[in-house]
Amino acid sequence: MYEASAASATAARWPLAASAETDRLRELTAGDGLTGFMPPGLPDAAWVLHAMYEHELGPFDMAYVEYLRAFLNRNSDDPEIIPGLDPADVFADPSDPFAPSRGEHPGPRHRRLRWAELARRTGDPVAVEGRLPDHTSFPSLRRSGGWPVGLTGPSEGSLGRSDWNRLVEILVEHSPQGPDTRCLAYYTPLGQGAEDFDNLHVRAGLLADAKALYDHPEEDFWSPSNLWAHDRSWVLCTDYDLWATKVAGPPPLVEALLDDAEIEAVRLPWAP
Repeated sequence: MYEASAASATAARWPLAASAETDRLRELTAGDGLTGFMPPGLPDAAWVLHAMYEHELGPFDMAYVEYLRAFLNRNSDDPEIIPGLDPADVFADPSDPFAPSRGEHPGPRHRRLRWAELARRTGDPVAVEGRLPDHTSFPSLRRSGGWPVGLTGPSEGSLGRSDWNRLVEILVEHSPQGPDTRCLAYYTPLGQGAEDFDNLHVRAGLLADAKALYDHPEEDFWSPSNLWAHDRSWVLCTDYDLWATKVAGPPPLVEALLDDAEIEAVRLPWAP
C-alpha cells in the first residue's frame, strides 16, 4: 500500500508536459534527442563519472563473461566458480543473471572504486582523449579478456541512485530559486522500447522533488536523459550510450561538482 501511494505521489509531482518543451533543447544542442540532448558548456561544464564498485575479494583474473558462462552452465553440486564469491555479489538477481542492478550500491562487501584509482592501477587514462566515457573506457581491461569479475562497472545511460541524489542537492545549492526551481525532465524514447517522437516523455516539476524521478512509476529509465532548469541556467544530460553525465551551467556549479567529496567529476577539454 505504501509503495503504491508513494508511486502515485511521484507521478503527481512530475506530470507529463508538452513534447514541445524540448524545442529549446533542440535549438541549444542541434540534436534530435534520440540518446539525450547533449548541451554545450553554459558557459562551463563537467562530466560526472558514473560510479563503479570493487568487491572486497576482487578483482579476479576471470572476466565477467567467463563467469556468466560458468554460472549458466553449472550444476547444483559443482564447486564454487570462484572460492568465497557468492553469485549474489555478482548478479542483482542470481536466479536471473541478466537482471539490471537499477543503479543501487551492490552490497556490504563492495566499496566504491574511483575512476582515478582504477586509472592509476591499470595505466589507462580516466578518459581517453577525444572520446567520451563509455564501454571503451579502460582499454587494458578489455584487452585482457573483458571487464573482470569483482568490479561492478558503471551504469550505462543512467546515474546511480546515490550520485543522482547528491547531484540534485548540489543543483539546489546553486540554483537561484533553490528547491523551488522549476525543472523539466526528458526521457529518451529508447527507454520506452520504441522511437516514438510524436509522444516524447517530458515531465515538469520542482527541483525539490527531483530525487523522486529515480522511482517514477511511468518511466523505464532510472535517472532521466535530461534535467534542466526552466530558464536553462543549467542543463544535464545522461546519454543513453555513455558512462558519464554532462552538467553544463555556471562556473560555481561546475567547480562545486569538481570539488565534491562524493561525486567524481572531471572536465573534458575536447567536450566542453
